[in-house]
Amino acid sequence: MNHRERVHAVLHYRPYDRMPLVSFGYWPETLTKWAAQGHIEAEDAEGYRRDGDNAPADRRVMRKLGFDFNWCSTVGGNSYLMPPFKEETLETKPDGSRIIRNAEGLIEKVNDAIVSIPAMVGTSLTGREAWEELYLPRLTFSPDRVDAETFRALAAESGQRLLPLGLQVGSLYGNIRNILGVEELSYLAVDDEVLYREIIDTIGNLCYQVAEAVLAFGVAFDYAHYWEDICFKNGPLINPAVFRELVAPHYARIGKLLLCHGIDITSVDCDGCVDLLVPVWLESGVNTMFPIEVGTWNASVAPWRKCYGKELRGVGGMDKRVFAQDRSAVDAEIERLKPLVDLGGYIPCPDHRIPPDAEFGVTAYYCEAFRKAFG
Repeated sequence: MNHRERVHAVLHYRPYDRMPLVSFGYWPETLTKWAAQGHIEAEDAEGYRRDGDNAPADRRVMRKLGFDFNWCSTVGGNSYLMPPFKEETLETKPDGSRIIRNAEGLIEKVNDAIVSIPAMVGTSLTGREAWEELYLPRLTFSPDRVDAETFRALAAESGQRLLPLGLQVGSLYGNIRNILGVEELSYLAVDDEVLYREIIDTIGNLCYQVAEAVLAFGVAFDYAHYWEDICFKNGPLINPAVFRELVAPHYARIGKLLLCHGIDITSVDCDGCVDLLVPVWLESGVNTMFPIEVGTWNASVAPWRKCYGKELRGVGGMDKRVFAQDRSAVDAEIERLKPLVDLGGYIPCPDHRIPPDAEFGVTAYYCEAFRKAFG
């Protein structure tokens, strides 16, 4: 079997010869450290920083470690701000930090000397006038959102492809959070419900139109994939009832489109405690959770499976913290994963990017031990 066939077999509860060994990339600082230690080439560290997941540099690093492929092997059209805002510095502080407007129109405080998530200061989406003038034109469908040459080439090679390929559908709510920030988004839902609904519908319709345009090229996608990141450690950043009412219909509509094109595996990348949104996603055609946050509160696919049955699949749930420890910690993690793999419909994968405290040798040992354990 090839990796594409293995993924289909595992996630459809069919027999397979071995479990695919799946990656989810790295912090760029991790590869910089490994390059300085002589484990990988410096150009691969820089290439990953520049080109990201599934690019040639990523593939070379995966081969050295022993991974088969990156789950984020996805392509899609542009279903977000087009063009993005021009990034600009609005103010420089005495401590060297800067107030900037980023590509999404968010006003942030950044410090180039610190590796951290920027602090939100404000948003350019200050009301209906700003929405109609600055955002709505950037969220209108046009054919140039889809690179026809790319998808014609992918359609031509579909029969020969050995690795799985996902359709990146976009984001139905996470990108709205990105342009407003959590606090402003929460206020908008109450202060201007009409605008709030209009923004959700605009994003949802754009994601549908872009997916429809991509699928028209006839590419044989193996799964579809959303990015959201709309939860934190205590639960969702949106009331689940509101999510079901306003956002779920867009998932369902896109889900029907995907099924018409033979795509019956749809995953969502949402960090945080997603438990309250899982039933909404399942009702709306999203059936694969990714990642599964084992590192913070011991999340697992097992209780979800017990609650929702085999319709729920999972990718993730491997505790990447063992990469900073030793081989015995890796062995213990492999043993923890065995009964989860036995449930079926589940592919272990390190949750999130491999961080800078990871040791190259321990990470490579995980790949070796995984192959021995799971074929």
